[in-house]
Amino acid sequence: MSVAYIVVTILAAVAALFAAGFDVVKADKVRETMQGYGIPQWALNPLAALKALGALGLLIGLAFPPLALAAATCLVLFFLGAEIAILRARWYTHLTYPLPYLLLAAASLALFAFA
Repeated sequence: MSVAYIVVTILAAVAALFAAGFDVVKADKVRETMQGYGIPQWALNPLAALKALGALGLLIGLAFPPLALAAATCLVLFFLGAEIAILRARWYTHLTYPLPYLLLAAASLALFAFA
């Protein structure tokens, strides 16, 4: 396991936990934005839970690599889905919001593949 992989994976996990926490703390603002994307309000808590579980999977995956692979893959797919939802809503100015999370998860996945 390389130092770069460990650092990027921890950063990706912290970022995903931050995103999940933001969904809970700023729930009203997030619900309003999600509604603009066409996502139902009831989906906010399950989506936050998926982000948190992905982050925990990345961290636990440092000790159990198959879990890191699964978590990184799922987070990449999750944040790609977020980008697609924004594109479908035609809120092009919001495309940059999930991008850092997507890039960190993708970097963790790429570094896993080369580790």
